[in-house]
Amino acid sequence: MKLLFKLLSLSLIVSTVENACAQTIIKPVVITDSVKHDTDDPAIWINPKNPSKSLIIGTDKNQDGALFVFDLQGKIQSEKVVRGLKRPNNVDIEYGLNLGGKKVDIAVTTERMNHQLRIYSLPDMKPIDNGGIPMFEGETGTEFRDLMGIALYKNPKGKIYAMVGRKNGPTTGGYIWQYELSDNGKGQVKATFIRKFGTYSGKKEIESIAVDDALGYVYYSDEGIGVRKYYAEPSKGDQELALFATKGFSEDHEGISIYQTSARKGYILVSDQGANQFHIFPREGSAQNPHEHPELKVVKVEAKQSDGSDITAIPLNKTFKKGLFVVMSDDKTFHFYRWEDIAGKDLK
Repeated sequence: MKLLFKLLSLSLIVSTVENACAQTIIKPVVITDSVKHDTDDPAIWINPKNPSKSLIIGTDKNQDGALFVFDLQGKIQSEKVVRGLKRPNNVDIEYGLNLGGKKVDIAVTTERMNHQLRIYSLPDMKPIDNGGIPMFEGETGTEFRDLMGIALYKNPKGKIYAMVGRKNGPTTGGYIWQYELSDNGKGQVKATFIRKFGTYSGKKEIESIAVDDALGYVYYSDEGIGVRKYYAEPSKGDQELALFATKGFSEDHEGISIYQTSARKGYILVSDQGANQFHIFPREGSAQNPHEHPELKVVKVEAKQSDGSDITAIPLNKTFKKGLFVVMSDDKTFHFYRWEDIAGKDLK
């Protein structure tokens, strides 16, 4: 009887410890100032001359929307905030667009209610799109032109492309449209349609899109289904390379962020929106298959109902020595996490 009691007690202790570990919530080191309406998606701009002066660009998703700009302390940089946008949904950043004979870093957001991209130079956040660039022209289906996701891809030759998603689209392929961004000859950006690709389950919607420039892959969340993977380079074809993250999610698959530990290795973080947590997968795939992405770890965060996120492995300052993970929270803020806290003892 004593032995049985000891075994039961030990089992209870182990169970308690496991439950406690499972409920560990990682806290941010910075919570930004609040936006006016509804945070949705962030993007990190690395200042090449002084990383400690880097910026976070975040959408305020409303018909009276804006792109808010924050410093690494989470303070709004009022002089850089872009207001008067009609429901800006997602935002992404790319470096070195050839424009007017110069290399210009750009922030691109999807303006859903006007069916167009808006493009701004960094770090001054000045418009360089001649008032906006229409997307999905010719589409007539319900919500087929209502922009949502955006991810930018810079190929080895220096060409920059926008991968654009929408609120609704065909289930027969071609959900994502890819455009090349370039100079229109007058120092403004133009977009040239290149291709349409990408499967859609029809179950919910597709919002989050992310591109791995170095490896040349594009990922997007087919909400309620999983993460789909394709080649980012149009010449490599439109075949689906992988569908992963298909199990263990409570509700929607949302934000996708890519953390690089080397040229080919690192991690893919995917938001499990309803559970306030992120599932982490190997960027390089498995030893047998680069397109097989087994789950490595799940981390709970303090951010609530996270749609969008972004991450960098570049050291920024004394707080973010191994990079920064930015997560949207539905209380009108963005949360900044240290990579060390996300990685714990399990990851590099």
